[in-house]
Amino acid sequence: MPTCTWDHIHLRSADPEGTAQWFERMLGAQVIRSMQQGQPRIDLKLGGANIFIAPVKPGDGVNSPPVTPYQGLDHFGLSVSGIDAIAAELKAKGVEFSKPPHVPRPGIKICFLRGPQGISIELLDRDAKYV
Repeated sequence: MPTCTWDHIHLRSADPEGTAQWFERMLGAQVIRSMQQGQPRIDLKLGGANIFIAPVKPGDGVNSPPVTPYQGLDHFGLSVSGIDAIAAELKAKGVEFSKPPHVPRPGIKICFLRGPQGISIELLDRDAKYV
């Protein structure tokens, strides 16, 4: 059985700045602004958790938010060590992957699997020398 820990929550927003300000104002989140691959990025730290805010633009293929109540999240991420072995074990158990293990940038290997009701779960194996 793999050992998992929380890594992040990923939000999609048509107004990332407004979303960040709301979390800062309402819940005391720390707003972290940076650049990633030449694009501005807004992240939050809240209660020890990482919250990543991804911008949504018209025509980018992202569905409208559902009307509450609804099931599911965009995705949540879990830190693991040894992602290839874990992915093989999960695949052997019949888990469906929406994206197999791959390296989107140096220092991290990720995969996405489908949980119950189509919930998207990201597994992340981070190389400590890139953190």
